[in-house]
Amino acid sequence: MGELLAKAKAKPRLVLVICCLLLLPFLFKSSSMEEHKATWLWDATLIENPGKVLDFCKEQGVSVIFLQIQKNVEENQYQRFIAAAHAEDISVHALDGRPQWAYQEQHKEADQFIEWVLDYNGKSAPEERFAGIQLDVEPYQLRRWERDQDGVVTEWIRNMEGWTAKGRSGGLYMSAAVPFWLGKVAAPGSGGNLSRWMLGQFDALAVMSYRDSGLKMVDLSKDMLAEADQQGKSVWIGMELGHTEEGDHLSFFGKPLTVMNEEMKKVYRLSDAYSSFAGLAVHHYEAWQEKIASDDPKREQSSMSN
Repeated sequence: MGELLAKAKAKPRLVLVICCLLLLPFLFKSSSMEEHKATWLWDATLIENPGKVLDFCKEQGVSVIFLQIQKNVEENQYQRFIAAAHAEDISVHALDGRPQWAYQEQHKEADQFIEWVLDYNGKSAPEERFAGIQLDVEPYQLRRWERDQDGVVTEWIRNMEGWTAKGRSGGLYMSAAVPFWLGKVAAPGSGGNLSRWMLGQFDALAVMSYRDSGLKMVDLSKDMLAEADQQGKSVWIGMELGHTEEGDHLSFFGKPLTVMNEEMKKVYRLSDAYSSFAGLAVHHYEAWQEKIASDDPKREQSSMSN
């Protein structure tokens, strides 16, 4: 009788243990996802001090750096930086773009950028190579966009088809920075919107869903996330830390670090249901580094002495 009672008592414990084991992947998913962040680094001369940049990125959970390509930075500096990043499991994507690249007559400038990356990768060791390319074109800044949006988009689409084909021929992961309202723009000839078309064309999109609220950032990105889920693509949700003249509600500039961190957590929590969610893309490294340093004066003094 005592043995039967012991077995009966053991069953609930066994069930509890099994339930805990089944829940473990879900418990650890959100914490591990918070380690996946990307950041834009516009001043390529900063890579001359790889340790400072990469130590910061590791500390903040950055796994992808979108690095602006500048002609005044030597190739060996890119090689040194990317090799150091590779050792820390951080991938580096070459970044460039101008609104005029959307025009058919300007496509060669973007072609030359992609060809430079391909050539660079071809003569670099595997650990020194760019993992991908991010295009930041933003043709809606052009005056012609207001009077001939369909014409601009048609040329842009033609150019993007060529760019993605060229990049993929060299094994590059192709992404683009896009506004959150991209789904409201028609893609001529496709029967759908530009958001859907670009998700089909690129491996990933970084949505510039700039707001000072995690809830609003996800709300602005949710349609693109849902579409990316269907297409098996990835979406970074962008957040702004720099100063902007367009309104305080677009950026965490001047807001407490504790507030920013809490809103970051909300983004991960609210985006957890989307398989396409790749993490936060923070704009940009320089503003982020300054924000962290200003919150901790001792840290700022330490970084200046390095």
